[in-house]
Amino acid sequence: MAKMGTSSRVAAAIVVVLGFVLSLAVVCNGGKTSSFVRKVEKTVDMPLDSDVFKVPPGYNAPQQVHITQGDQLGKAVIVSWVTVEEPGSNTVLYWSAYSKKQKSEGKFTTYKFYNYTSGYIHHTTIRNLKFNTKYYYVVGIGHTERQFWFITPPEVGPDVPYTFGLIGDLGQSFDSNKTLTHYELNPQKGQAVLFVGDLCYADTHPNHDNVWWDTWGRFTERSVAYQPWIWTVGNHEIDFAPELGETKPFKPYTHRYHVPYKASGSTAPFWYSIKRASAYIIVLSSYSAYGKYTPQYFWLEQELRKVNRSETPWLIVLMHAPWYNSYNFHYLEGETMRVMYEPWFVKYKVDVVFAGHVHAYERSERMSNVAYNIVNGICIPVKDQSAPVYITIGDGGNTEVLATNMTEPQPAYSAYREASFGHATFDIKNRTHAYYGWHRNQDGYAVTADSMWFFNRYYHPVDDSTSAQ
Repeated sequence: MAKMGTSSRVAAAIVVVLGFVLSLAVVCNGGKTSSFVRKVEKTVDMPLDSDVFKVPPGYNAPQQVHITQGDQLGKAVIVSWVTVEEPGSNTVLYWSAYSKKQKSEGKFTTYKFYNYTSGYIHHTTIRNLKFNTKYYYVVGIGHTERQFWFITPPEVGPDVPYTFGLIGDLGQSFDSNKTLTHYELNPQKGQAVLFVGDLCYADTHPNHDNVWWDTWGRFTERSVAYQPWIWTVGNHEIDFAPELGETKPFKPYTHRYHVPYKASGSTAPFWYSIKRASAYIIVLSSYSAYGKYTPQYFWLEQELRKVNRSETPWLIVLMHAPWYNSYNFHYLEGETMRVMYEPWFVKYKVDVVFAGHVHAYERSERMSNVAYNIVNGICIPVKDQSAPVYITIGDGGNTEVLATNMTEPQPAYSAYREASFGHATFDIKNRTHAYYGWHRNQDGYAVTADSMWFFNRYYHPVDDSTSAQ
């Protein structure tokens, strides 16, 4: 009997331990801070002679090749690259398995920043492409030619499946390389990247050393030459340095990274929209004027009215500075923009807002704080199934410190937060369902550290909250 008693106690202990482990699993996806502890180590930039920064061989070989969507519907692509020895050709040669080779001509530009002079930066827009088609393209014609490919999105429609990758605040550290590799090897296979700002962090180097813009372009080429990255500006793209005589904000960024802003009626390349498959994507600028009567305000007011959810049911917004953030880093920096635009996001039932800036990960529940004004004291966010989920994914791996200092207690609106580097995917299945997964760099490629089934706010507006009840 004594032996049986001992066995019973052991079994009971096992049950308790298992229950504790299972409770942790629930807690990690139910309004709590992750129990995962990332190894504390300094994040440093890769040295300039790293393989990932290698200059392609050959005279005047195109480098830093990157593409993005070139119109609002997905039938055009902007191809960009840099040549160093001389301008060379602006021509892009392109074809599909079903078409003859065609040519598209572009232009090049250069700029100076303090004691740096850029190479020749080429931008060529290929238009009138067919949907859902693989195209090959060649740049460097007449000197050293380099060939790449891309696949155009399916025609815009309400039930078109499509998978977006999500990366923010990438930089070019050893951790940045892990993030990009993790994304590339993710079996979920993103078809385009929604990039939420802060590209190369050149401004963290002495004199905003623009050589780091070049290395970042070569580092990311392995992905962005083959699938479009949809650009959002962050604070590290401002490059405002009056002490160096540089007083024009965003100079390197606007010379190097073009976007189709005019296609959506925008007056500046920092806010614009595109349609891709079943998604309507609105890009906003946290570092341009956004108050009442400003160009961005007027544009967004009109843009939200244009969204046809029967055509593009998924309404996604990208910005850099998060509105809801329970880390002490960059706390409340997005608050004035939230006050201006949050009522619109609730009114038009935005599905999800992706932001960066905070170098960690956080996902919110659906909530809003639109009732508050300066005198009524109603200043606690409340559950709101017409509101978006807010996701902070500024965890790409740059050399600035990982955000580990969190506000306590964790607010009720925060569903999951973790101080780790990683990336995410947003996999649209149809007009009603999308599967979202966040992948920390330390895990296997197929592992999701945080995930959520999104129910579309327009077609399937049921409660998709994930906090423990």
